[in-house]
Amino acid sequence: MVHPFGGPGGRKSVTDYRFRMLFVCHANLCRSPLAERLARRAFDDAFGPEAAAIVTASAGTRAYDGSPMHRGSAEVLAECGVDASDFVSRTVSPAILRESDLVLTATADQRSACLMLEPGAIRRTFTLRQFARFAAVAPPIWEGSVPDRMRRLVDEVNTGRHRVPRVPAEEDDLPDPVNQPIEAFRICAEDVWQSLRGVVGVITAA
Repeated sequence: MVHPFGGPGGRKSVTDYRFRMLFVCHANLCRSPLAERLARRAFDDAFGPEAAAIVTASAGTRAYDGSPMHRGSAEVLAECGVDASDFVSRTVSPAILRESDLVLTATADQRSACLMLEPGAIRRTFTLRQFARFAAVAPPIWEGSVPDRMRRLVDEVNTGRHRVPRVPAEEDDLPDPVNQPIEAFRICAEDVWQSLRGVVGVITAA
């Protein structure tokens, strides 16, 4: 399988200006696959062919490598008209985190786990809900390539995060739908979609 984050060992080419988004949950079966595929859809809808410069991928802090996506996530993606094929789970690693321009986790605990693996990623690692809250107060970023806009957004989030009121930690966690009815997966997908649409909206010209 070709690594989505570049060549051997996940290294980037010096001429590679793509922006790499990594979504992380526990097992890389439910929440992070939903986020990976819904992010692909959100950027494609907003930017068309230019969105190819945004790479979306996912991993899990306690994943079993090579497992298929949970059938609940796959079913909900199909309901949304989003491709769920050719997915296999993988465990997050320091190398994967180093090659990611933005790491968005399902929970604060998973954010902490990622930062224990790669402390240098602290300014580009957030929970998905947290990043969406911070992005909501950022100024619109409408100039430059899509990857450049995302890089500027990450900078703006780090610069302006002090302006966003703190919330209880659990409010930034995305509930896990595993072992629940399909409706829980639909709710999770809607939660993820709203967060992603908010982020994409900041860099989409009116």
